[in-house]
Amino acid sequence: MEALDWIATSKLAGALKASATLYLFVNAAHILSIGALFGAILALDLRLLGFAPKVPLASVASYLSRVAAAGLALAIVTGLCLFSVRPAEYAGNPAFLAKLGLIALGLANVAAVHRGAGWRAVLAGAAPGPALRLAAATSLLVWIAAVVAGRWIGFL
Repeated sequence: MEALDWIATSKLAGALKASATLYLFVNAAHILSIGALFGAILALDLRLLGFAPKVPLASVASYLSRVAAAGLALAIVTGLCLFSVRPAEYAGNPAFLAKLGLIALGLANVAAVHRGAGWRAVLAGAAPGPALRLAAATSLLVWIAAVVAGRWIGFL
């Protein structure tokens, strides 16, 4: 609880609370970063699942992964900023906690995929195997659930 109080009284939290414009821009940046993250994941996972077969997977896989990573990095930074405004409230919000758990699950899935031989084979031009397609389907479900949980935060 002491850490949450420290976050709530930080200069960052104070600046966001004092300026509706700053809060607006940070919130907009958070939404845009989630769009970049999820848009790249959606496109990559759908391609791994066999949609848009004329799009060369080996060419787009690495690029879309980097776009998703950049979106994730910005979402983390902006999310921490937004969290600082009401940390105790968010820490007790079941939707927020679900969102964090789902993000952790999504990141574990990404790590497993990127360490696997199937991913290296796809980057070398091979078709995705069943395990990689299953990971892509899992990814879609987990990241959609994380977005839904994120929207749910404001309703609890």
